[in-house]
Amino acid sequence: MGKEKEIETQKSNWFTGLKAEFRKIIWPTKEQLAKETTAVVIASVILGLVIAMLDFFIQYGVEFLVNL
Repeated sequence: MGKEKEIETQKSNWFTGLKAEFRKIIWPTKEQLAKETTAVVIASVILGLVIAMLDFFIQYGVEFLVNL
């Protein structure tokens, strides 16, 4: 019986600690969130284009070398 109470106390302490940590979080404003999301989308698109260009040039470079 004592073990069950100890486990219940641990769970209670864990949730209390979790609640305290959530109070420390500084949530971004809508403007910050929009700017950061836009930056991530733009960076992803640019990186995708760079990878696509590299793939294109490597593909045709290998085809060129194979056809020699």
